[in-house]
Amino acid sequence: MISVSNRAWRGESEVTWKAGPMSEHVRLAQQPEADELLSRSPLALLVGMLLDQQIPMEWAFTGPYTISERLGHDLDAHEIAAYDPDAFSALLAAKPAVHRYPSSMAGRIQALATYLVEHYDGSADRIWADVDDGAELLRRLLALPGFGKQKAQIFLALLGKQLGVRPPGWREAAGPYGEEGAHRSVADVVDTDSLAKVRATKQEAKRAASKK
Repeated sequence: MISVSNRAWRGESEVTWKAGPMSEHVRLAQQPEADELLSRSPLALLVGMLLDQQIPMEWAFTGPYTISERLGHDLDAHEIAAYDPDAFSALLAAKPAVHRYPSSMAGRIQALATYLVEHYDGSADRIWADVDDGAELLRRLLALPGFGKQKAQIFLALLGKQLGVRPPGWREAAGPYGEEGAHRSVADVVDTDSLAKVRATKQEAKRAASKK
């Protein structure tokens, strides 16, 4: 397994804050090869977060690995941005499909890749490499195509809780998803037990909402 240093996840630029301990291996796909890719590739993790809607978490975060296997190598933002849209849509739609709505998500992934190329030279980790604080990181995530407030805050919490990306005020910027000891989102999933707790929390929230 290729290990990832805190510096790799923070980006190459020196910053004024120091990253904390990082999980050796994320377990969001609950599949070894897919999780290994997520653990070493910031772009793969970002794409997994983008895919994480309207399908189970494990399916979403296995998506980057499925795409990389079909491409024959790890994800590259420049390649994805330049890919023929119809061909990329077909690549995601091939069985097993990467998402319930492969054509729509193919367009979103290409839009994300294009934004990364235009603003970060294709390097996903540059989003957080030189931020001054959590509020700035949240603003950068909110600017990404396909990232609304909830998705941006969850990803920020994931970076802080599991990957050591912890600029000042990161928990506050992540909102409720940054709370220590919470089991609200993928940011809190580190094994099958925590996954079950997150799902239980979501189910309880749905039941509470239905009673209002």
